[in-house]
Amino acid sequence: MAMPLRQSIKIATYLAEQKLRRREKFPLIVELEPLFACNLACEGCGKIQHPAGVLKQRMPVAQAVGAVLESGAPMVSIAGGEPLMHPQIDEIVRQLVGRRKYVFLCTNAMLLRKKMDKFTPSPYFAFAVHIDGLRERHDESVAKEGVFDEAVAAIKEAKRRGFRVTTNSTFFNTDTPQTIIEVLNYLNDDLRVDEMMISPAYAYEKAPDQEHFLGVEQTRELFRKAFAGGNRRRWRLNHSPLFLDFLEGRVDFPCTAWAIPNYSLFGWQRPCYLMSDGYVPTYRELIEETDWDKYGRGKDPRCANCMAHCGYEPTAVLATMGSLKESLRALRETVSGNRE
Repeated sequence: MAMPLRQSIKIATYLAEQKLRRREKFPLIVELEPLFACNLACEGCGKIQHPAGVLKQRMPVAQAVGAVLESGAPMVSIAGGEPLMHPQIDEIVRQLVGRRKYVFLCTNAMLLRKKMDKFTPSPYFAFAVHIDGLRERHDESVAKEGVFDEAVAAIKEAKRRGFRVTTNSTFFNTDTPQTIIEVLNYLNDDLRVDEMMISPAYAYEKAPDQEHFLGVEQTRELFRKAFAGGNRRRWRLNHSPLFLDFLEGRVDFPCTAWAIPNYSLFGWQRPCYLMSDGYVPTYRELIEETDWDKYGRGKDPRCANCMAHCGYEPTAVLATMGSLKESLRALRETVSGNRE
C-alpha cells in the first residue's frame, strides 16, 4: 500500500477517535458529485443518462463544501460526470484542502492540461486519472480514440509540475490477468504514478453496457492470477492489504457502504453511488434512517456480484484497525511503499 505516511497517520487517528466516541457508523471518504455532465460517454457509466436539465446543473461551492463538513469525513473523492467541467471546481478543491481534507479529483484527463493552472500542488491534493487499460483497450472503454494518449500526456505534465497523481482502473469480464498486469505495470513502472486504485466492474443500473460486469468468482480468479508472482507487493496499490485479500477470495466481508457515502445534486444517495434507493437532504438522515442491514451480498439481489471498493474497502480498513497483526502488516506495507 503506497498511501503517504502523513495521510495514513491522520486516517488512523480519525478511526481511533470514532472508536473512542463509540460511533458505529461514520464516513471514511465522501464521494462528492458536483455535476453529472461529462465530455465522454463511457459504456460502463450511467451518469450522462440524466435529463438535459439535470446535466446543465452545477453544485454551488458552499453546498459542496458544506456537505463534506457536515459529514466530518477526512477524505473526499470529487467525481461526476467530469468535475473539471465545473466552472468553480478549483475553488471547491481550494476550500477543502484549506480545511486539511485529503482531496482526490477524479478525471478522465481530457481537460486536465488546460485546467491545471487553476490548481496548486499540495500533500492534501491529488489528481485521480481514470485508466482502464492500455491505448486500444482504454479508448474502447470510453468510446473515443485519443483519450489514452491525452491522459498519459496530462499525467506526465502533472507529475512534472509536482502534483500527486493517482489512477483508478475498472476491470470487466473482457479483461484477463495479462491485460491487468500490462496496464498496472505501465502505470507503476513507466508513468510512475503515486498510487493506483483498482476495482472490479459492478453492474451500475443506468449503465448502457450491462453485459460485461464481473461475478464474484470471476473477480477472485482474475485478481488472484494478476497478483501472482509478487506483482501485488510490487505495485503501488492504494488499498489496504485486507481489501486485496478480499479481491483474491482469501477473506470475505460484509458491505459497509455507509462509510463511503455519496453526495450529489440530488442529496445524499441511498445506499451507495452504485444503487439509487432515494435521496435525503442531510448526512444524519442518511445514517439514521437508512436500513443498512438489508443491503449486501446475500441480502439484496442487486448486491449479488458486487465487490466494489465503496462497500468493502471500509470493512477491510475497520478490520485492519481491529487487529494488531493486520495493523502492523498495513504499516509495514505503507512504510515500504514510501521508501520506493
